[in-house]
Amino acid sequence: MSEQRREIMSTISKDSLKTSLLQLECHFTWALLKEHVGLEALEETIRDHIKFVVESNIVDYNILSYVCHLKNSNEEALRNLRKAEEAIQKHHPGEIARRSLVTWGNYAWIYYHMQRYEEAQAYVSKVENSCKKLSSTADGKIQLPEICAEQGWAFLRFGRNYFERAKNCFENALKSDPDNPDFNAGYAIAMYRLEDCAERYGEEMKSCLEALKQAVELNPEDTTILALLALKLQRLKRGHEGERYIEEGLQKTPDSPVFLRHAANFYRKKGDVNKAVEILEKALALTPQSVVLHHQLGLCYRSLLQKTLHLKRTRYTPREEVENLIQLAIFHFKIVIEKKPVFFSAYGDLANIYALGRRYEEAEELFQEVLQRNDVPCEEKQEIYFCYGNFQHFHMKSESEAIKYYIEGLKIDKDSYGRKKCSEAVETLLGRKIRSGLGDATDIGTLGLVHKLNSKKQEAIECYKKAIALDPNNEEYQTALVELQLSISS
Repeated sequence: MSEQRREIMSTISKDSLKTSLLQLECHFTWALLKEHVGLEALEETIRDHIKFVVESNIVDYNILSYVCHLKNSNEEALRNLRKAEEAIQKHHPGEIARRSLVTWGNYAWIYYHMQRYEEAQAYVSKVENSCKKLSSTADGKIQLPEICAEQGWAFLRFGRNYFERAKNCFENALKSDPDNPDFNAGYAIAMYRLEDCAERYGEEMKSCLEALKQAVELNPEDTTILALLALKLQRLKRGHEGERYIEEGLQKTPDSPVFLRHAANFYRKKGDVNKAVEILEKALALTPQSVVLHHQLGLCYRSLLQKTLHLKRTRYTPREEVENLIQLAIFHFKIVIEKKPVFFSAYGDLANIYALGRRYEEAEELFQEVLQRNDVPCEEKQEIYFCYGNFQHFHMKSESEAIKYYIEGLKIDKDSYGRKKCSEAVETLLGRKIRSGLGDATDIGTLGLVHKLNSKKQEAIECYKKAIALDPNNEEYQTALVELQLSISS
């Protein structure tokens, strides 16, 4: 065979291998994008989970192998797949093929990326042959509930862009096995996360309460679900009921970092911030690299700082006490941003602390850094504009700059909590100015723009008419008025 023909044959077999790889159900075919996570932080989270939650090891080692690949550590990825295989042999000795399909799929992809094509093909064949044996259909297609659930857990790990897909995966798994504790837990967590996002980003969402209750009933030893149920009850103003679950969890798993994090969140929201700090410090001693714990501690120290600054107006407070809280909050929020650069709300949190410490240049620098990034999701950018508007208003004492940035948040056409806050803030500022008699044509015209951005066309028209009466030659107001009138009449 000529060299040229050998090359053509090699290309054909490589292309057919790639086609086969794309048919596999594994992390490489689930469209999990690294730009949605901080890889360092995610790796730490998974390693901590492996250490403290033994029953999830197979799922954890599989996703860890994928994260290692994303970090260009394919040898480390292979080591984690071998650990997944060991866990399968230990926990499911009678179902090795069924439980190994995702692991083998990941093996195939990693060998493919390492250009070890024969080994990649061997794992593709292993998956295909196993599927034929396990499947009742002629084409060997199979949809196992365990694979749906593993996909769901992977989506949960990759953050809020994937929560809807995670919910759908667990729903599919539950169709085959409605009383499976693991599938119910995943579904309840996905519902809780979606509700969390809906509350923050202004979307409609059905309650996760029933899903959490069902998951707790099926596995009362899972204190993570217990804690989420407590937090949900707290949201429903049933905090006393929720606290009983937190106390129960503290008895059952006093050394579970995930449970402790949720328990601390519960006490912070209750207003018992010192207890929250105490719990978080304990959790951080167990998992010192956890981004979520550092963020929670930052929020606690911010809360204590705001309380101290408020009390300072009525009683003497040593400057060292204030400075200590500022330094602690800065320390924790900085770790969050360094370890997880896509944790965008933490930029606003840190800038806010700089502002409270009168370190205005550092706050300004941080706001500019995050606002100039093009990878910030709309809802989070709106929240940052709201924070920046507040910074201009309350710290730099510039109402005009505050108004400008609240409006920037409004210009992003996405209903969310941040947009709502921008709208309320700018309407309050402009309304107060106009009512006091200090408002000029610019203020009234700006309020017209705010109403227009909020689709309140009639109110916008009234404002533009008043602005034109004060500034008859303003073309911007005249154009806006004509456009609004035409949109109403058409």
